[in-house]
Order: sequence, then C-alpha cells, then structure tokens
Amino acid sequence: MQKGRNRFRQIDTRGTELNFGTFGLKVVEEKWLSSQQLESARKAIAYTLRQEGKVWMRVFPDKPITRKPSEVVMGGGKGAVEYYVAPVKPGRIIFEIDGVSEAKAREAFRLAASKLPIKTIFISSEARKKVLSEAKGSY
Repeated sequence: MQKGRNRFRQIDTRGTELNFGTFGLKVVEEKWLSSQQLESARKAIAYTLRQEGKVWMRVFPDKPITRKPSEVVMGGGKGAVEYYVAPVKPGRIIFEIDGVSEAKAREAFRLAASKLPIKTIFISSEARKKVLSEAKGSY
C-alpha cells in the first residue's frame, strides 16, 4: 500500500437509506468513482427512463486527484488536478429513482451498474416496508 493512501475498510453510516425515490442503487464495495464513471451511469439511467420518472444522484465527485506530467524532475510543487472522484464505502446509495415501475428501474440500474467498476445491489422502499410490517406483526 502506498504511503499516505488510507484504505477505507469501513461501512458507510450516512446516505444508506432511500430519502427521495422508491428504488435505489446501493454500493457493496469501497472504491473511488470518477466523475466520468458517474456521468456515464447517469446517462444510461436517463436513456432507459426516456423522460419518465425522476433520478437523484446521491454522491458528488468533490475530491480532486492531482498528477504531475511524465518525465518531470522532482520538486516544482504539487501537480495539476487531473480529475475528480467521489469516494464511496459499502452501504452508500449512489442513485435513486421514483415514478417508474420496478421492472423499468431494475433495467435502468442494471445498465448503470455495468458502467461502474464496483458491485452494486438494487433496493426498493416497498420491500423495506414489507419487511418492517412483517416484523411488527410478529410481536
């Protein structure tokens, strides 16, 4: 492991519940998601929904990653910003959808997940409500 590169090894405690939509795409691994990867996934979702429903992107790439040009001597300060990333931990919801059927949401998230370099799972608020109501009835 590179010096100064902290590894995540934690589960996210914020952004783990559906707040806006009915369906969500939850991250299962930790990784840096670049702005290009997130935009590609967002476009795949928008293409699948075709002006139907609403999409929320719950993460934002606000961490700048710098890099010095190749064949540059030591010194001369920090390199220029190369790209931006959004560090995500397991449990984080990165996209939410509302106003579409479950089948359409699953298809949209399947296409979006194929654009991302991490494992993700599909979640829905209906399934969560069902589990909570069953748990209430068992007391």
